[in-house]
Amino acid sequence: MSFGFMRSMRDKSLANNKRTQLRHAAGKEVKQVVRTLYVGNLPWATRAEDLEEAFSRYGEIISARVITDRQTGRSRGFGFVEVADKDADAIIAALNGTEFNGRVITVNEARPREERA
Repeated sequence: MSFGFMRSMRDKSLANNKRTQLRHAAGKEVKQVVRTLYVGNLPWATRAEDLEEAFSRYGEIISARVITDRQTGRSRGFGFVEVADKDADAIIAALNGTEFNGRVITVNEARPREERA
C-alpha cells in the first residue's frame, strides 16, 4: 500500500485562475494544470458532493466547494469547482445556463479577487 502526497504551487506563467498541481504517488511526480470554475445561482441545499457528481459527467474534477456564510453556515448560493485544464472549456459549454436542481446555473472561469471590483 502506498500513500500519495499532493502539493500545489502557483505558476506565474499561467493565467490567474490556473495552477499547477504536483502529485507524488508511488515515487512518480505527475504535473497537472488545474482551472477553477465559478458556479453561481446554486440552490441553497447544494453540497460539494452534488457539484462533484454533476460536473464529473463532463470531465475530471479535482475538488468542489460551496461557499457558506461565516456567521450562519448557510450556503451563499455559489461555489467553485477545480477541474483539469483540458476539460474546463467543455464543462463550461455543457453546464452554463442549464438547470441544476430546479435553478438555472452560471458556470464560467473564476476570476481572482483583485479583478472583481
